[in-house]
Parts: sequence; C-alpha cells; structure tokens
Amino acid sequence: MARPPSPARPSPWLWAALLAALLAALGAASAASGDLDLGPGRIWALLAEKFRGGSPDEALAAVLFEVRLPRLVTAVMAGAALGLSGAVFQGLLLNPLADPYTLGVSSGAALGAALVIVAGLLCPAWTWLAEPWALTGGAFVLAGLTLAAVLALARNDDGHLSPLNLILAGVMVSAILSAAISFIKYLSGDQVGSIVFWLLGSFQARTWTDAGLVSAFFLPALLIALWSAVDLNVMTLGTRSAETLGVNTRRVRLRLLAAASLAAAAAVSVAGVIGFVGLVVPHLVRLAAGPDHRSLVPLSALGGALLLLAADTAVRVLIPSPGEIPVGVLTALLAGPVFLVIFRRRRRELASDG
Repeated sequence: MARPPSPARPSPWLWAALLAALLAALGAASAASGDLDLGPGRIWALLAEKFRGGSPDEALAAVLFEVRLPRLVTAVMAGAALGLSGAVFQGLLLNPLADPYTLGVSSGAALGAALVIVAGLLCPAWTWLAEPWALTGGAFVLAGLTLAAVLALARNDDGHLSPLNLILAGVMVSAILSAAISFIKYLSGDQVGSIVFWLLGSFQARTWTDAGLVSAFFLPALLIALWSAVDLNVMTLGTRSAETLGVNTRRVRLRLLAAASLAAAAAVSVAGVIGFVGLVVPHLVRLAAGPDHRSLVPLSALGGALLLLAADTAVRVLIPSPGEIPVGVLTALLAGPVFLVIFRRRRRELASDG
C-alpha cells in the first residue's frame, strides 16, 4: 500500500530566519539577565558608549563586556560547532546515532583536560598549568591526536576510509580513553571534583579567548561543509554510487571529518563534555526542513547555538541552586528524552517502509 505524500515543508530560509530571530532575542535576554539586571536600554547605552570611545560605567561595563558577552558568544559558537559536527558525521557515516562522540573526539578532549588538571594538582610549582589556556590547549591537542589515531585505524588496505571502520575505531578508542579518564580520577583522590565538574560541561568564567578559539575552527568548518554539501548529498546514496557519479569520496570524507572533528574538539576544549547537542539537533532539523545538507548544515549550526545558549541561560538565571548546575547535565536531561521520541518515531517509519 502506497504511503500518502508527506506535507510540504516550509522553506529552509523561513526556518533560518526563525532560528536567527530566536537566537537574537535569547541572546539579548541572556545578556540582560542575572544577579545584576541590566535591561535592554542600559545594554544599548553601554554598547553605544563603548563604540563611541567614551567612558561607560566601569562596573556595568565589566559585567557586560568581560563576563556576560564572552560567555554568551562562547556558548553560541560551541553549540553551533556541535550542531554542525553532528549533521556532518550523520551524513558521512550514514548513521543517525553519529555525533562528535562517535569518533572519540570528545573523549580525547576530556582526557587532555583531565591530564592538565591532575598535573596542576601534582606540580603546584608549575603555575602556568592553572591558566585557562593550559586546560583548553591540553584538551584540544589530545582531541586532535585522537582523531589522527581513529583515522589511522580506520583506513583499509587501499587507503580508503569506510563508515563502518570509522565507527568501530571511534568506539574502541573512546572506550580506551574513558578507562584512562577513570584511572586519572582514581589517582586524583580528594581533588576528583574539579575533573568531574569539567567533564559535565560549563561556561563559567569563559573569556573572549575561548570564544575566539571556537570561532577560529567553527567558521572554516562551516564554509567547508557548505562547499561540500552537494557531494555529501550524493554520498548518502553510498560510496559506490557516489564514485560512479564522479565524487572523490576519499577526499571529501577526509576533508569533512577533519573540519567537523576539529570544530567539535574546539567546542569541547572550552566548554567541557556536553552531550546530545550534536545528536538531537540534526534530527530535529531534518524532520523540519528535510535532509538536504545545503540547508541541514547551517540550520543545525543555528539550532545547536540556540539550544546550548538556552541551556546555559537556564542554569545561570532560571534554576536556583547554591552552585551553578553544569550545563551538560541540563542538555542531557532535556535532549535525552527528545532523542528517545525521535528514535522511536524513526523505528516506526522504517518498519512501515519494510
């Protein structure tokens, strides 16, 4: 029995405008909210005074420009990087469960950060280990090395990268790295709390340097993904069909894997391990706007930015607690059930098609 035609979806441009408007409104509300309520008018006055080269109120300017805006921009860029990475990984690996954790990138970044934290505890004389850039740098370097190891393990004898090999290599490497992180937590003793808190994800005390690091990798990754979107659409038909149609699958896969993985590594290195953003957002966008990667990639980036900024604003403003709840906990609590609903719906669709 033929299935009824699916209703026409709204234009991707409409979804992009809607997500951008929601992101702008949430960003303004997030910047204005907190223990010190600035308000839209005061924020506008501070911005105008700042760009005119004047002397705004130093206390208010410090709160806005040195605390809230860096945190806000870092959350937006990290969410966009995770959303983009999830969309690219799911398309490349032909696996709806793929996300930045599939290739072990997040586990590598977590191990790098844990090593820096423990080294700082064991060697207090090395004061430079307490600098924020040391934690970020350690996480980023280990994430890059993890990606290189996964790619090396996943190559066939002919040098090609198969989706199945990539998933298997990522799972194996992630398991090894997770065991290493558990061992480091055991060795850290009473100081294990600092490692656990970072692993749960947070945007506390983020600076413009953190925002710049994520942006430096996200923006090129976005351009590469958009440039390769048509090839990625063809590759969803399978490697053999794509090569028959003239796509250099080896080159496209390596280029997209490197770009998306490094963008995700930069996000994890500044924010900690934040799950489900790269997994759930592309699914929701695919349901709303369709599977065309020319629209799926940028809309997933916008959706990831919106989701992570909303979660960070909630843990900072809306949820009263003695200490700030890690944002990774909230994303898991909110996005996890959503993914279960999507997974169940997808399974029913596959069963009806069969």
